[in-house]
Amino acid sequence: MSDSLSAFSRFLHAFKADEIIFSEFEPGNKFYLIQSGRVKLIKNAGEFERILDILHPSEMFGEMAILENTVRTATAIALDEVTALEFNSQNFEILLRGNPPIALKLLKSLSKRIFDSKRRFMFLTLSDPNIKIADVFLMLDETQSGVIKQNERREFMINVDDIANWAGMSSTETKEIINRFVAKSRVELRNDRIVVKNISDLRRLVNAYRNYG
Repeated sequence: MSDSLSAFSRFLHAFKADEIIFSEFEPGNKFYLIQSGRVKLIKNAGEFERILDILHPSEMFGEMAILENTVRTATAIALDEVTALEFNSQNFEILLRGNPPIALKLLKSLSKRIFDSKRRFMFLTLSDPNIKIADVFLMLDETQSGVIKQNERREFMINVDDIANWAGMSSTETKEIINRFVAKSRVELRNDRIVVKNISDLRRLVNAYRNYG
């Protein structure tokens, strides 16, 4: 924990892997700043659960419910064992006044959240499922931390079910499309990740569809 946050150590909470931190539609009176582990934000989309974001240490979540005085718009689940500072609406203002870096982080978080929402809307409007899956990889490359990048090669620490959740598609259909990408040497499937061999190749595919599809 950084020195600027050491005074708030009493607000530190631990969550087990797969534990639900809060659920969609419940009242939101707390927000969190991740210290260790990863948190997945998901939203119900009909019969599917769609991943909205995967957050890492130093990122915050749950703040929108406090700022907008609304219910939770997503469910937060600990992907790993997670420790996070937990704040409520009462000490929220104190935190911001006493920690300018946190206030700046909040502004950056809000800006990122707006950009990410617009970016996700772009691939959700695509009608071709093959192009939609390709654009999911592009979106993750643009918005997610933790992506291993080497020239045009990208390694995403996700699996086929994660891609299906992002796209709002069934696992069966998503697996069929991914397997076609594998057959065309566009991606590789590993036990703990999916490797895109050339991200620019997928970008050209998506851009061609947007321009002429």
